[in-house]
Amino acid sequence: MAARAGRKLVVDVHSHLYPTAYIDLLKKRTDIPYVRPFPPTNQLCLCNRPPQNTSKTSADAATTSKVPPGRILHPHYYDVSEKLAFMDHHQIDISVLSLGNPWLDFLPAETAASIAVEINDATNDICLPHADRLFFFGALPLSGGESIILAEIARLSTLEQARGIVMGTGGLGDGLDDPQLIPIYRALADAHLPIFLHPNYGLPGPVWGSRGGDYGQILPLSLGFTMETTIALTRLFLSGAFDAVPELQIIVAHSGGCLPFLAGRVEACIEHDKTWEAQGKLTSDRTTLWHALRNNIYLDGVIFDKVGLRTAIEASGVDRVMFGTDHPFFAPLDGGKTFPAMTLNRDAVRDVFPEGEDATKDADGNSNDGYDLVMGENAVRVLKLR
Repeated sequence: MAARAGRKLVVDVHSHLYPTAYIDLLKKRTDIPYVRPFPPTNQLCLCNRPPQNTSKTSADAATTSKVPPGRILHPHYYDVSEKLAFMDHHQIDISVLSLGNPWLDFLPAETAASIAVEINDATNDICLPHADRLFFFGALPLSGGESIILAEIARLSTLEQARGIVMGTGGLGDGLDDPQLIPIYRALADAHLPIFLHPNYGLPGPVWGSRGGDYGQILPLSLGFTMETTIALTRLFLSGAFDAVPELQIIVAHSGGCLPFLAGRVEACIEHDKTWEAQGKLTSDRTTLWHALRNNIYLDGVIFDKVGLRTAIEASGVDRVMFGTDHPFFAPLDGGKTFPAMTLNRDAVRDVFPEGEDATKDADGNSNDGYDLVMGENAVRVLKLR
């Protein structure tokens, strides 16, 4: 697809959409995740995580609260015309869609395979009429067992609009460092399907103290999600997964959480760890976290400020950071059409790369400044969007 008005392509790699089939699936459930009408307004509400500061996990919790127990499902969560209107309004040429958490992780093993096929096919069908604008990260039937997961990876690699898979930090349930994930990682690498890594539940409620609920969702969303990602990704690195599968590629949501800022501290702790020394892991040729950040890890640009974005670029390189909006989340509170998640993240790129500065050359010798790379060209190259 050619960019409009002579400008370079703008690609959003962090954009959520729920197919109708997924919403219908959640309507049938009584435990989290579920979709239910919220009684005061009768609007559909998606509850995909336990309510803060309570142990209730069933749909009954929705009837005891004066505020929605989750997200009200406005049309921009599931209506592709709303997605396209958002893209047009913000001059986004291409979006790579993904389900929001908890994806398909909650499915019983016996239905995981068939439902994964249904949901992934439904998403592919949503994208096909807009084949030059919409692509997607598929959802895996992680509860179905290795053979089921591998079969769906192979099938996803044949779908026209699939460009990778979305996965949470829990993996199969024990974290991304679970050795049982190595065959999954290897299959994804062989199929050239990157993982879009997205947090799920954040941190345990007690972390925020007795007054945590007084601050709305600010602490869980700003700190909980990012620290969940940081911990999971660090565990993955420490497990040696990138040595076992050197070709594994991961696009990490929210600019990698805190990892770009803390990578040096992680490395210092490794170099001074007696357990690693006793195990003979402190060799001069060991894979460092910096190497993983620059060879296995891509970072999205959903960071909302130039300071964080500059850190992400310093950590992974300008060729490994990709623009994102997190649409339809972070919607304007006034109900307007312009999403701060678009404008703040775009402006951060502009602040880091003022026009005409930091120019580089691509493999063909064409000029690309950092702004163009982050806003679209990196995603086009990595996800083969042309």
